[in-house]
Amino acid sequence: MIEFKNVTKQFPNGNVAVENLTLHFEAGEFIVFIGTSGSGKTTSMRMINRMIEPSSGEILIDGKNTADVNPVELRRKIGYVIQQIGLMPHMTIYDNIVMVPKLLKWPEDKQKQIAEELIKKVDLPVEFLDRYPAELSGGQQQRIGVIRALAADQDIILMDEPFGALDPITRDALQELLKQLQREMGKTVVFVTHDMDEALKLADRIVIMAEGKVVQFDTPENILMNPANAFVEDFIGEERLTQARTNLRTVEQIMIREPVVISPEETVSQAIKVMRKRRVDNLFVTDSNNMLLGMLSVEGIERNRRRDVTIRDIMEEVAYVREGTLVRDALQRILILGYKHIPVTDTEGHLLGLITRASVVDLVYDSIWHDLDVKEMEDVMQTTAATNNEGLMQEELTE
Repeated sequence: MIEFKNVTKQFPNGNVAVENLTLHFEAGEFIVFIGTSGSGKTTSMRMINRMIEPSSGEILIDGKNTADVNPVELRRKIGYVIQQIGLMPHMTIYDNIVMVPKLLKWPEDKQKQIAEELIKKVDLPVEFLDRYPAELSGGQQQRIGVIRALAADQDIILMDEPFGALDPITRDALQELLKQLQREMGKTVVFVTHDMDEALKLADRIVIMAEGKVVQFDTPENILMNPANAFVEDFIGEERLTQARTNLRTVEQIMIREPVVISPEETVSQAIKVMRKRRVDNLFVTDSNNMLLGMLSVEGIERNRRRDVTIRDIMEEVAYVREGTLVRDALQRILILGYKHIPVTDTEGHLLGLITRASVVDLVYDSIWHDLDVKEMEDVMQTTAATNNEGLMQEELTE
């Protein structure tokens, strides 16, 4: 959708702000430019709508060179949000939202329709359209500011550090809102920030720049797991990189495949034979299509004692995680529930594998607690589990 072809920007004083930039953004992507001060990130973004003209190279939108489009016409098709998306205090919320559609001479009924649709998307009543900004809370005003950027229904929206001056709580809420609306509405967003946490949270892909050049262009996950060089490592920070080694892995990357299973129609006697042979203390119960139905444990057998009863009659419910679950979330569940292991299923419920407490411990040990010995690490995990369980018991007592 947006393509930079060998784009360079040199200012009259001889300063080269951007040098030989070649990038391609797909429609509907959330792209974030980030870099040190003077790295060329804002210049790169502003060349898309020709607020800054390239010195050489081409910028294409849907295959058409922007240099061949009237700049005023081009900017009408591209949303542009600068820092501090404040509302006009003398205008109603409705007039604030439809500022750009009015400039584009939309029919009044179409303006009203988009204003009502958007204000509902941010969980505010339609009646607020008749109010003035001073009658809304600060957070409500900021939500209006976000939907105002989307009101003209432009396919591309450029955003230059729009949340930079906000407090952390408001900023976090608006980041979530923007990402949600961007996905729902399929907009292509090009966003400039100096905040790596913001970039990692919002971006589908991140452009890291330094001295006018692209140092790395990739997904947040790939950048965290495989920084291009020492500059990127330093820019990301050691703490984020350490966390990423665990947090961004998914359960299917470390799960044990083909765990021991048994049919619900088998008997307890048959289950005991399987347990002895495979040296396990529980079995996952699956049907002929490998759908996870439950679990049979040694404790369950002990409670029953009858060897001729079928597994279906005494199997227990089993907690599980879906494929794609982050290891950190699986670890949290294992600790809270006090499990030794937990099954992994696909989205339809087919059993794919098994995450063991030991496999998660190994991963965490390698990536985070490498400076502890094994005994110390196990003590940490046991303490965490005990704390979590104590919290759960407190919740139950107070309900």
